[in-house]
Amino acid sequence: MSIVEAEKNGAGALTRLPYSLRVLAEHLLRHEDGDVVRKEDIEALGEWTLTGSSAKSVGFMPGRVLMQDAAGLPVLADLAALDEELRAQRGTGITLKLPADLIVDHAVEVDASGTHAALSANLQLEFERHGKRYEFLKWAAQRFTNLRIAPPGIGICHQLNLEVLADLVSTNTTDDPELLGFDSVLGTDSHTTMVNGLSIFGWGVGGIDATAALLGEPTVMRIPDVIGVRLYGSLRPGVQASDLALTLTSTLREHDLVQRVVEFCGPALGTLSVPDRATVANMAPEYGATMAYFPPDAQTLAYLRWTGRPQEHLARVESFLRAQGTYRVASDPEPCFTAVIDFDLGSVEPTVAGPSLPQQRRTLTEVPATIGHAGMGEGLTHGAVVLAAITSCTNTSNPEALVTAGLLARNAVARGMHVPRWVKTSFAPGSRVASELLSAAGLQQHLDTLGFHVVGHGCATCMGNSGPLLPGVEAYVKNEKLSVAAVLSGNRNFEGRIHPAVRSAYLASPALVVAYALAGNLAVDLSSAPLGSALNGSPIRLADIWPAPQEVRAALEGVRLESHFAANRRIWQLGTAEWDALPSAVGEEYPWEARAGYIRRPPFLETTIRRPLLTSDIVGARPLLILGDAVTTDHISPVSRIPTDSTAGRWLQEHGVPATKHGTFSARRLNHEVMLRGGFANPRIRNRLLSEIEGGFTRILPHGDVVPIHEAAGIYADREVPTIVIAGERYGGGSARDWAAKVTRLLGVRAVIARSFERIHRANLVAFGVLPLETQEELGSLLTGGETLDMVGLPAALRLGGELELTIRAPDGTVVKRLKLVCRINTTVEAEWLRSGGMLGRVLDKLLIETATRPPS
Repeated sequence: MSIVEAEKNGAGALTRLPYSLRVLAEHLLRHEDGDVVRKEDIEALGEWTLTGSSAKSVGFMPGRVLMQDAAGLPVLADLAALDEELRAQRGTGITLKLPADLIVDHAVEVDASGTHAALSANLQLEFERHGKRYEFLKWAAQRFTNLRIAPPGIGICHQLNLEVLADLVSTNTTDDPELLGFDSVLGTDSHTTMVNGLSIFGWGVGGIDATAALLGEPTVMRIPDVIGVRLYGSLRPGVQASDLALTLTSTLREHDLVQRVVEFCGPALGTLSVPDRATVANMAPEYGATMAYFPPDAQTLAYLRWTGRPQEHLARVESFLRAQGTYRVASDPEPCFTAVIDFDLGSVEPTVAGPSLPQQRRTLTEVPATIGHAGMGEGLTHGAVVLAAITSCTNTSNPEALVTAGLLARNAVARGMHVPRWVKTSFAPGSRVASELLSAAGLQQHLDTLGFHVVGHGCATCMGNSGPLLPGVEAYVKNEKLSVAAVLSGNRNFEGRIHPAVRSAYLASPALVVAYALAGNLAVDLSSAPLGSALNGSPIRLADIWPAPQEVRAALEGVRLESHFAANRRIWQLGTAEWDALPSAVGEEYPWEARAGYIRRPPFLETTIRRPLLTSDIVGARPLLILGDAVTTDHISPVSRIPTDSTAGRWLQEHGVPATKHGTFSARRLNHEVMLRGGFANPRIRNRLLSEIEGGFTRILPHGDVVPIHEAAGIYADREVPTIVIAGERYGGGSARDWAAKVTRLLGVRAVIARSFERIHRANLVAFGVLPLETQEELGSLLTGGETLDMVGLPAALRLGGELELTIRAPDGTVVKRLKLVCRINTTVEAEWLRSGGMLGRVLDKLLIETATRPPS
């Protein structure tokens, strides 16, 4: 039934809903079965327009699941372990209930740069480092039907989602091949929202939520509030979609958007292309929204046509959208929203975000004051740019952004400009079509002249795989105690993420990355000061080489890429000769590696780990750490290289792994021994129990010995002392990495008390049986470290709206303070997971019951 017909039949004002909720309405209508989706669920959506909000929860079954390798590998490993357990007990394994695509994009590292050989050299190193992981992926593709793999070197999952995977309207949404439905996706990366720019309904989740969805569990969600962002005006010449995305990130971060959807509307909406929209939607996690949805319109169809979708598909999409009342035209009345935020595109100016958070918006004039030291703007000194990377899906999906950078490079080369010797430059396009665009436009050669050679098709620098600094630079920075920086066209710049030796990182458009590379130092005010010199010594300012809008348009119009996109859609699953040559295990069970290996059997189905943590009150608890605001998943679960002198590095060496083979935490996330020792071990994390040092250490209470975090957790476990983590606001922001929650569980932490949680990490904690508790108090300022904490009211409080009483006791047992804690449990399903010790154990129990009467296979 269509939305229009359902409205006529009394379902409520469905065609007045925001476009995003109309997609949800169509989904519920298509899946109505009286069980997971009921008539009253649809009626609740119809009633949403009366108040712009709803307390009703509904069951959502996505059409597909998208994974990148860093988060997807643990998903597949957990599924393999679950499959083994079920086979051992019932003789039959599991079946994936949804299509799943895994894109290998998080493993490429920028070891080689500045040469034409960098692309092949880095790909070769990637296979040497990650061969075992890729063998596991090839086995998983054989073991699990419905799983497709994009091998290394193809592109970034979000850009391939736009260019290849997303259909907008599909016949794969139901068992009926004649029935069309809206495409929808859950992704194991928080920036899955990038596809909202193509009007796809979907968002990022933790891998554990993806696992549940793949096993047929509905995603239970409250019907979200939808905040309209009304766009008017127009972007000024020289202002990029990147600038708009960073400005919106800062602006919208000031509003409470957690668990809410942002939907764009207004008279200027039609001026933004799908690549521009995708650039903005990519950043939704940074302004806290579940989605950043753009309604389908003429721009949507134009993008599908440009990316080589077949004509019959285009016709099917348009007819379906019009029949459903979901094709937006400018004359349509504005939908009902929970609230509306007006935003003038004309207010945006060239923007940089940093030095450590995506919402730290700076004008070009403001940047020099943020470097923290008196930078002189010349030489390798404070504020020097030691990494300049055009990288990540955020901008490399945007043709205008790339062409602008290429034209800027052309103009700089024509003036005889060059990049200072200490700046490591690189270009990691989000897909092969992105690099073909610049080559076809004749611009890649100019980027090459400045050192921005293609180094790989993957995430690279944006997720910490920046590789080493140029020879001699890191040692000089360390010896001189310099505060140096990275500039990248990515979406995240958290402390310690980009490179261990680089404290500050700034997000910018690809063109501004080139400009800062030429300047060589953030002390240079790009809005007015020279960023270099011509061959004759005359000063060159950014305005002198910035390409005019008509130059950008001419370059784009001169390139036709439809055939390239069409070819990419045909070959995206085909790997290189190295991929084809990799062996693949055979059989129903994977041969897991030994203790120091890359691919170990996950421990999360072991009885000791599955045991519920919250069966009684938590009494006499000690804080394992006391943290401040804005602690990210990069602080909790690092992705950077494993330092030789770190706890994890020393453990690997003790088990026969030389320092040259340590790799990254991202690469070793299927070895729980390594990840356990990397938990809360980011070199920039600040534990208030240790005011004098940074890094992964804590104080054993009450005596005061300082030990690594994982060692402290073991000591407390031996003493049978329960542990908790205390944090401030926005706890757990960052990439959707299960390991931030997994390591919390492996450390034995029973609860995390914070002033607020980011969406995905809160859900991940619940999925691993750790209770997220919220308070309005600043607990960090109340505690000196000697107190014990009692949380009374369990397990009865494990419900929606549940509360606990927290009693803080001084060392002599006297009460310091009592206050209420709110259990951050959003659904009845989450409450059941907590009572069961986590999602995996709960699903295993359910599968055992379902298969109890089946004969062995």
